[in-house]
Amino acid sequence: MKIAISGDHAGLELKNYILDYVSGLGHEAVDHGAFEYDADDDFPDLAAPVARAVASKEVDRGIIVCGSGVGASVAANKIPGVRSAMCHDTYSAAQGVQHDDMNVLCLGARIIGVALAESLVDAFLGAEMDKHPRFQRRLDKVIKLEQDALEG
Repeated sequence: MKIAISGDHAGLELKNYILDYVSGLGHEAVDHGAFEYDADDDFPDLAAPVARAVASKEVDRGIIVCGSGVGASVAANKIPGVRSAMCHDTYSAAQGVQHDDMNVLCLGARIIGVALAESLVDAFLGAEMDKHPRFQRRLDKVIKLEQDALEG
């Protein structure tokens, strides 16, 4: 799988760890920054490139790390075609893909450590959308909400 990864100043250290971890799993990890510590960088600027890469299908999935994971998720979800969530438990990281076709995982570097980050990445990347009609019906409704909003 090809995975886009980014993190702001608060997530930089964990982002770099995850980048190496994902590569070590055999995936192609694409680094979208930050590339150096800058206390004044802003999470939307780091979330957007990952979200756009996912939405354009340039990559299969994305992972964004900020301080809490919340801001990154909010920003990523502004890009049409992105279904992002902050997850700090493995159930949500897998179930978000299985039931909701989540394609961007957001993590809070000030909330979790590397061991949990590894488990979350494993759960997220190891999950696939469940094609049960119930889940597809729900996903179709979410996509329709997005389309309606884009059309005004």
